[in-house]
Amino acid sequence: MSASTLARAAAVRGDPRWAAIRARDAGADFFYSVKTTGVYCRPSCAARPARPENVAFHLTSAAAEAVGFRPCRRCKPDQPSLSERRSALVAELCRLIDGRENAPSLEELAAHARLSVFHTHRLFKAATGLTPRAYAGAQRAKRVKAELERSGSVTEAIYGAGYSGSGRFYAESNGMLGMTPSTWRAGGADLQIRFAIGECSLGSILVAATARGVCAILLGDNPQELAHDLERRFPRARLIGADAGFEELVAKVVGLVEHPGLGTELPLDVRGTAFQQRVWQALRRIPAGARATYAEIARAVGAPKAIRAVAQACGANALAVAIPCHRVVRTDGKLSGYRWGVERKRALLDREAAG
Repeated sequence: MSASTLARAAAVRGDPRWAAIRARDAGADFFYSVKTTGVYCRPSCAARPARPENVAFHLTSAAAEAVGFRPCRRCKPDQPSLSERRSALVAELCRLIDGRENAPSLEELAAHARLSVFHTHRLFKAATGLTPRAYAGAQRAKRVKAELERSGSVTEAIYGAGYSGSGRFYAESNGMLGMTPSTWRAGGADLQIRFAIGECSLGSILVAATARGVCAILLGDNPQELAHDLERRFPRARLIGADAGFEELVAKVVGLVEHPGLGTELPLDVRGTAFQQRVWQALRRIPAGARATYAEIARAVGAPKAIRAVAQACGANALAVAIPCHRVVRTDGKLSGYRWGVERKRALLDREAAG
């Protein structure tokens, strides 16, 4: 074997895409060609692996064909991939749910997809992170909020959101909105939120709580910005400065920041979408001192491909430390974005590691 051939083989073996080919990674987003056969394939192709010196990588199927390679008859790289076909099918099912006032049953969705009920349920959850029923509930919650903003009355919003009567609406509305419909419609006008801003070793800290529990733990450098953040979240709520009784709760939260490894039980008022709440529940199961990757959390909530959605849910978390999104790291172990700054994330992890 010539020196140039050995060099080509070494270069291919050193490319991370070669590992994806060897693993037949269905999630890898590239194509490769084999000069001895004249074909190009997906990394997931079941054909016998080619010798590395004969392999070249391509970003698109068009790029491979432009240099003279033809599509493999086995993996059909010129056609939509299995994952793309599944995504298109799930998107179609989502549109079907979105277009119906009353959510279609799982049996109806399965019949539309021409799949079994079990496979439809599994496919939908893997793609969206939610079961069809939970997705339908989330869509209805969005319609409820839109109708409450648009309609002249709560009663009008009930029927505008697709409810046939008020009984079921009021049974579900508190879970959807975190407050009564009239309070939500008024921007939290009847909602009382006690809050206090103090200082801790990580800078300024704002702690806010409703009658249900702590609804915000915000960290930052500017106390005024923290207060504005709370105001944006509850534009018409009645914000009440801390009293002596509230200071005890604030002290518990500050203690959690200073010693995150010790942990403490705080009553929480958690507000978010169904998917966000599942992610946040998974975060609370990560032990102090441990770390998890975004991919591991995605698998834990039953949505292994929803890594980006998991990262967005972490970014939407308003309860620093109590919902420990600081324990989530990249696959390579490095620290990535943290809503309150990577340095604060590092400090919290170092404190937990030190016990």
